[in-house]
Amino acid sequence: MKTFIYVDGFNLYYRAVKGTPYKWLDVDSLCQKLLPKAQILRINYYTARVTARPHDPDQPTRQNIYFRALKTISHLEIIEGAFLSKPTTLPLEADPTKFARVIKTEEKGSDVNLAAHLVNDGHLKRYEQAVVITNDSDLAEPIRIVRDELKLPIGILFPSKYLNPQLKNVSTPNFTKPIREGVLKTSQFPKVLKDNVGTFHKPPTW
Repeated sequence: MKTFIYVDGFNLYYRAVKGTPYKWLDVDSLCQKLLPKAQILRINYYTARVTARPHDPDQPTRQNIYFRALKTISHLEIIEGAFLSKPTTLPLEADPTKFARVIKTEEKGSDVNLAAHLVNDGHLKRYEQAVVITNDSDLAEPIRIVRDELKLPIGILFPSKYLNPQLKNVSTPNFTKPIREGVLKTSQFPKVLKDNVGTFHKPPTW
């Protein structure tokens, strides 16, 4: 079936690859392995650009290199949200009667963009089935709309040991799969890649 994939980039990163050696992830290879019968026409990858931090000033550089790797997949598009940082006051865990002034950073836009594109593409019959890579219950309603209102199959590849019950309730029955370590390990980009700019390499440390 003609398939569109919608990737919740930060959910995939924080739940599956952060702290592992599998950050150089070839998302297309991952999807092909987990959906061997699907005709994958498009992959939308939703994320936001990170900023340098004092303890990790090279983080934006590594992300840019990874974005460059993702762009070697001809049918993949990166759709960017944004990070918003603002000062706020929060209670201390050890003593909720005491407070600390902190900088709170939130990623904005990705969930809304994913939901809008998922429903709109389905409404326009651009796909015969859709698959969302996430374990975020905030996406339950647009997934339900695709299944119940648009009457299209929709599956979930979830980057966790267990699928969120709210997502299980709205996906097409028997159309969910976990993203396990084994498939992450075998779905890595080559260490050296080439695009229309030239040759580039996987970051030596990550």
